[in-house]
Amino acid sequence: MTSGTPEQREQDNRRQADQAYDAIENMIATLQLRPSAPVVESELIAQIGLGRTPTREALMRLVAQGLIVQLPRRGLMVSDIQVSEQFDLLEARRSLERLIACCSARRATPAQREALLACATRMADAADQEDLEAYMRVDQALDRVNHAACRNRFAVGAVVPMIIQCRRFWYAYRHHGDVAVGARCHQRLAEAIAGGDGQAAAQASDALIDALREFAQQVIA
Repeated sequence: MTSGTPEQREQDNRRQADQAYDAIENMIATLQLRPSAPVVESELIAQIGLGRTPTREALMRLVAQGLIVQLPRRGLMVSDIQVSEQFDLLEARRSLERLIACCSARRATPAQREALLACATRMADAADQEDLEAYMRVDQALDRVNHAACRNRFAVGAVVPMIIQCRRFWYAYRHHGDVAVGARCHQRLAEAIAGGDGQAAAQASDALIDALREFAQQVIA
């Protein structure tokens, strides 16, 4: 029997669902779950080591975000990478990221500011070591802190699916890119937010999107 108060059990369930979501999102972003691949719930449960309920909740979130599609008589499938839509996606993401960065610069707690700087340092270290897996994990962690710090769930809810699509696009075509460039952009963003400078945070956010746009141009050209 599960111990604790109802509130504690609810928190534990939510934490497990978030863990399942992070694990499956990472598998999609790093192409462990490839575009158009079928999604088998029982296999995912075995892979991520969490129960049916948190795994199912995570899958439904990913369906709502468009990363997984539900097809009649075919079940769940990983969505395709829409290369032709990448520029439109980045255009929409730019405004949201700028808003989130400005909000985080104003609203982040001291602990969150420190966490952002720590994540940026770890991203730089991963880039120096050419450790792509570590870089991707820290990228995800930095986004999570930034989103919590901004305290705007509507902006976060809108931008998260775009971020995952961009992360997957980057991973699929990473031979065109340089992780050191991404690490520098994230370092600049983290420093601006940590310093409470909303204008600098907005500029750093734009610089990150500019770098992603340049990368997309290299891929599509």
